[in-house]
Amino acid sequence: MPHSLDDLIAYWPWAVLAAGVLFALGVLRRWLRRRKRRKPLPAAPPPIDVQKLINQGPPAGPPTLEFYNIPVRLAALTLAPVGRSGSLPPEEELPGLFEALLPGLAQIVQLHQPPVRHWPNQFSTRGFAQAFFQNAKWPGEHCKGTPWSAVAGIFKHEGQPYMAALVLRAAGANSLGQITLGTEYDWLGCLRVKVH
Repeated sequence: MPHSLDDLIAYWPWAVLAAGVLFALGVLRRWLRRRKRRKPLPAAPPPIDVQKLINQGPPAGPPTLEFYNIPVRLAALTLAPVGRSGSLPPEEELPGLFEALLPGLAQIVQLHQPPVRHWPNQFSTRGFAQAFFQNAKWPGEHCKGTPWSAVAGIFKHEGQPYMAALVLRAAGANSLGQITLGTEYDWLGCLRVKVH
């Protein structure tokens, strides 16, 4: 311990250096804790090559799936949970999820047999749709002028939000292209299942 003013002046630089080191260690510790808590989200799955999906129009129904009144085949379906802690239900509960997205969709999935892909957790409807559209190899200019189209958006099942993206194929070329839905209620405005 310093006993005089001269001793105090001699210890001063060391005290400042020790305080600086303690401060830097505290900041480093806090940064490492925060970094440990944030788990990076898994990357998007490999791109969908639309040309490798079933290249046929809708199968004979009923039921039939219509996209803006045009009969279509459900060629592929992508699902993603919302939020950092969200998760998709087990495989046996997926039909309930399909029905929450669109009444009658579980029957369509059973009839059309599309590949069902799971994506990592998502935080933004627009971000999910954009990532999905960019992740696939589409024919034409965003599908326009081809038999292919796609729709992506948010929906809820038992109060939990989820994201979905559907790849659709009509019997002939159309101008529907790629559509991003803004709310969970927009699905009923563009898609319907006819059971008769």
